[in-house]
Amino acid sequence: MARRVSLLQLLLLGALAACSAAAAASFDQEFDITWGDGRGKIQDGGRLLTLTLDRTSGSGFQSRHEYLFGKIDMQLKLVPGNSAGTVTAYYLSSQGSAHDEIDFEFLGNVSGEPYTLHTNVFTQGQGQREQQFRLWFDPTTDFHTYSILWNPKHIIFMVDDLPIRDFRNLESKGIAFPKSQPMRLYSSLWNADDWATQGGRVKTDWSHAPFSASYRGFRADACVAVAGGGTRCGAAVGTEGAAGAAAPAPAGDWYNQELDLTLQQRMRWVQRKYMIYNYCTDPKRYQQGLPAECSMQQ
Repeated sequence: MARRVSLLQLLLLGALAACSAAAAASFDQEFDITWGDGRGKIQDGGRLLTLTLDRTSGSGFQSRHEYLFGKIDMQLKLVPGNSAGTVTAYYLSSQGSAHDEIDFEFLGNVSGEPYTLHTNVFTQGQGQREQQFRLWFDPTTDFHTYSILWNPKHIIFMVDDLPIRDFRNLESKGIAFPKSQPMRLYSSLWNADDWATQGGRVKTDWSHAPFSASYRGFRADACVAVAGGGTRCGAAVGTEGAAGAAAPAPAGDWYNQELDLTLQQRMRWVQRKYMIYNYCTDPKRYQQGLPAECSMQQ
């Protein structure tokens, strides 16, 4: 006798099919390499992207979609060895002088010394909200996941799902928050030896060039800006093969997500042990007093 398929099983099969279709997207489909004259390459059937820097030029790419809120994940493996002077930037940004921006920047160092993970948030063209961290692992030997969760109440920076920073919406206190400008995802590898390593004291050693960073596992569970205005929310897109892909979160989960008590405690642990700079504890920088959010942010 033929086995009956229940409605629940059909729904599950449909969900798995949608997941597979979403996960089948590749770097070829989701990104354009925008500069570098061939130094950026998409490989392995669209599952891997590499950026290269040499004395002549760096390289970079950007997403084809613009996002207005979402959870954006990317796995990166950074420049190994003597990476002093190099910066690998991975960030969301809108356009124009009053742009919004959410930054991860990885500042290289001499061999054996740790990278600096630099974070920042711009609202309406105003940044200067830097927090910097040392990582608790070597980011050059394997891929690690760096995530931005951006919803109407929070911007949460995460490393391997561990929150390191939570920039909260405090508009009710008169503090601007990115919420109306769609942003593309960008990344670049470039030479910044005028400031990146020990304030510019350590320069890029070009005898180690070319420098290379690798990307895989892109995933965006996000609202995508559509032509004519508005957004389309729902299914996630990604660059992992279907076999290893996680199912998209139900619509709305990330949109209302915030840190529970356990995750707040983990974030504070990271900040106590690994934060090396916080703009909110740098009164010499602000002659008129620290920014207002410093007394209210976690």
